[in-house]
Amino acid sequence: MTSLSLAERLAAMPAEAARLYLDGLSDGAVQALAFHWPFWARPQQLPPSPGDWRTWLIMAGRGFGKTRAGAEWVRSIGETVPNARIALVAANLAEARSVMVEGQSGLLAIAPEDARPTWEPSLRRLRWPGGAQAVLFSAAEPEGLRGPEHSHAWCDEIAKWDNASGRSLAAWDNLQLGLRVGPLPQVCATTTPRAVPLVRQLLGDPALIISRGSSHANRANLPPAFLAAVERHYGGTALGRQELDGELLEDIEGALWSRSLIEACRVRWHAQGLVRMVIGVDPPAGSSGDACGIIVCALQDDGRAAVLADCSVETASPETWARAVAAASDAWGADRIIAEANQGGEMVGAVLRAADIALPVRLVHASRGKVARAEPVAALYETGRVVHCGTFARLEDEMCGLMAGGTYQGPGRSPDRADALVWALTELMLGRRGTPRIRSLES
Repeated sequence: MTSLSLAERLAAMPAEAARLYLDGLSDGAVQALAFHWPFWARPQQLPPSPGDWRTWLIMAGRGFGKTRAGAEWVRSIGETVPNARIALVAANLAEARSVMVEGQSGLLAIAPEDARPTWEPSLRRLRWPGGAQAVLFSAAEPEGLRGPEHSHAWCDEIAKWDNASGRSLAAWDNLQLGLRVGPLPQVCATTTPRAVPLVRQLLGDPALIISRGSSHANRANLPPAFLAAVERHYGGTALGRQELDGELLEDIEGALWSRSLIEACRVRWHAQGLVRMVIGVDPPAGSSGDACGIIVCALQDDGRAAVLADCSVETASPETWARAVAAASDAWGADRIIAEANQGGEMVGAVLRAADIALPVRLVHASRGKVARAEPVAALYETGRVVHCGTFARLEDEMCGLMAGGTYQGPGRSPDRADALVWALTELMLGRRGTPRIRSLES
C-alpha cells in the first residue's frame, strides 16, 4: 500500500493528467478539497478501518503530523455525531489550549468556516453547530477526569504526561472509566515514543490499533532546513531514532541510567544561581579513534548540579581537542578543568598548558573502572540532585549504555562523554571522596 496521500500522488502525476483530473471537478468540489482531510492525509494518519476499535495510538517522530491526525479525527466526530461528548486531554491545560485547540494544526485552524466550533475559553469547551461538544482536561489533574462521561477522547503527547505519583496512569484510568457514552466509545492517543509506564501499558494491550511513522514521512510539509538540521545533530543517535524515526527505545536492563530517569531530570536552561562551573575532560588515547569527552557542568545555589553543554570533539588531534577545551572554558567561564590523565599522563597536562587555558587544571588518575566511578554519580540522579539543561543525545546514549556489572553496551568503543560527565559531577558533588589520586596543575 502506498504511503503517500492522494494530494501527493496527484502532485506526482504528469502535469496534463493532473490538470484533467482537476478539470473534471466542479468549482465547489475544488474549494472543498482544502478541508477534505482524506485527500491530504497519508494512510497512516487516517483512522483504522473498520471502525469497531477502542484505542488508536499514533506513535511517530516529530513533525509526522500526529497533531493534525488527532485533530482531524475529532473534527470528523464533531461534525457528524450530534450527541458526541469528547475529552481533549494534554499534559496540562495550557498545552491543551495552545496545541489542540488554537494551534496551527488545532481544531479551530483545520475547520471550514461554516462548520467551525465555537470556542468558550472560560468553560474550556468547544461546541459544534450540530450539537457535539469537547472539553479540555489536564492529565496533571487526574481527579478532573473522575466523573465526567464521554463518547470519545483525544489524548495528546501521552509520553509527556506527568509520571510523578502515578499521575499519568491515574489520568488514563479515570478517562477510560468515563468512556461510556454511546454504542462504541473510542480514544485516539498521539505521541512521540518514549518508554514511560503509560506507553508501555498501552503497547501491552492486544486490542490496540497502532500507527507508526517517521519525520521524513511528512517531508513534503516540513522545511528542508529543519530536516537537514535535525539529521545533522541527531542522525545516528538513539535520540534521533526515537524523536525522528518514531522508534520506541527500551532501556537496557541493568544499566546505571534509564532514559526515563534522565527525562525526569530535564529542565529549561537558566543562568541564575550558578555557584561553580567546571569542565570534565576525558582525552582520547590517539587522534583517530575515540572522542574527547568535554562536558560542562555547574553547581547551583539550590545544591543541585546542572549539566549545561556537551562540547566533545571526535577524531581530534591533541592540539584540536585542547583548543576545544579552551573554547568551552572561555564560552562558559569555567572555574576549573578536570581532566583524566590515565591516557597520556604528563602529555595531557602539557597539551592543556599549550592551549593557554587561563584557569586551574586538575589531572585525575583513575584507580577504578569507568562503571565503578559512575555508580555514585548515577545515585545523584536517582535522588534528584542533577538536572540536564537541554538534550544531549550522544552523552545520554552513552550514559544509558553503562552497565552495573562493569560492561559498556552503548554506542562507540568507549563512553568518553559519560566519563567526562562523571569527572565533572564528582568534582562538584562528591569532592575528593569520589576522586582517586589527584594531581593539580594550578601552580
